Amino acid sequence: MLRPWDLQITINVNCERPVYIQVADAIINAIKTGKLNRGDALPGSRQLAAKLDLNRNTIVEALDVLLAEGWLISKERKGTFIAEDLPLIPDRKRDLPSRVQQENFPISEVIFDDGLPDSRLAPISELAAAYRQIFNRKGRWQLMGYGDAAGDLDFRNAIIQMLNFKRGMQLSADEIFITRGSQMATYLSAHCLVCKGDYVVVENPGYKPAWLAFKNAGAELLPVGVDSEGLIIDELEELLKKHSTIKAIYITPHHQFPTTVTLSLTRRLALVNLSNNYGFTIIEDDYDNEFHFGQQPLLPVSSLGNLENFIYIGTMSKIVAPALRIGYLAASKKVIAQVSELRKIIDVQGDNMMAQAVLQLINEGHIKRHLRKATLLYKNKRDFFEKVINQHLPDKVSFRKPEGGLAFWLTLKEPTSPDQLVAKLLNIGVEIISPRDFSFAEPVNGLRLGYASLDERQLESGIKKLASLL
Repeated sequence: MLRPWDLQITINVNCERPVYIQVADAIINAIKTGKLNRGDALPGSRQLAAKLDLNRNTIVEALDVLLAEGWLISKERKGTFIAEDLPLIPDRKRDLPSRVQQENFPISEVIFDDGLPDSRLAPISELAAAYRQIFNRKGRWQLMGYGDAAGDLDFRNAIIQMLNFKRGMQLSADEIFITRGSQMATYLSAHCLVCKGDYVVVENPGYKPAWLAFKNAGAELLPVGVDSEGLIIDELEELLKKHSTIKAIYITPHHQFPTTVTLSLTRRLALVNLSNNYGFTIIEDDYDNEFHFGQQPLLPVSSLGNLENFIYIGTMSKIVAPALRIGYLAASKKVIAQVSELRKIIDVQGDNMMAQAVLQLINEGHIKRHLRKATLLYKNKRDFFEKVINQHLPDKVSFRKPEGGLAFWLTLKEPTSPDQLVAKLLNIGVEIISPRDFSFAEPVNGLRLGYASLDERQLESGIKKLASLL
């Protein structure tokens, strides 16, 4: 519960007005001038008495006056708060609404995100226990100092083992770098690879936050279309013939963002050949590799042995919870050294304590059990969502049931204004991501609907409301 850090009240002992009235007047003045707002919690009477060096009974008297006049309200077992309905305030501050009202946003009953996991499934208790145990270890003070900018070595080795054994890669500990999430990994990669005026190829539709990272590094973006087999290689080849300074291509081949399609093996091999022939780097964002429901997924493009220039990006945030900011990138030792030097400018090191806690969950099998449980739940939720879409939107959208990931891509059969659709849905309590947020120029005629973080009631309600507007 947030309480004011420092409530300044000056008491004049020579004043004829009683001290408790001076305290009450000071609080009223703080409300009138906006220092205290509706709903704010006041310090407790003991805390306030100690701060002002007054008898607690004096503070209680002042609070009683304010409660009686309607400036304050008391909530059992919670404390004393500034009232929502205040007495008449003669100046302009009286017309200000409460903090919640000031935002004036519609409250959404259903929020279709871009494919976030259900945080309610996260192994929070196990993670908290691991964190406490780390602080109780012998030599724990060593973890409180600075460490390797690339990340905790034991944690890096655990990531390497996972990538080598499960994703067919051949990496060593000095070819992996721990970051605060995949976006940081993308940003660092962009600034180490790209110079002003270089070109970077991106998928269209695609992941705009990554595009912004490349543009921030000075790159000019070249879009390449996506179809049912993923990135269209013929379009890429035409761009390579026209532009001599294409430095990199950013792809999401496992479950393409936002369309969820998988880059076919034939196109993967063709992409690797183009990379080797033209010398550009393949930046592969494998943002949700862990969640796959069908047959064995294709291994990452970066695992292909003949690929010369690659950066592979992954995250632990989808595995545990979005708030857990742990990502990683794998690349050559030369690139890792560049990334390490750049990272030191903005962030000396990552959260080694949290990395150790996650490592303990890995070693004790909690992560494996969590993934097994979550994957089954997400698969069932995906199947339910498919049924709901087929039931309510059979003639309005087309889609392919995703074999993995935590979102559906719906192609609208009739062109629709994205801005109007987003606004109309918001008015009836449904929030979606605008198709503009995936598009390079003209908005794509499709919707990405994340399903994992919603329950079945919300999923069905959201689709019914969407159907009513299409």
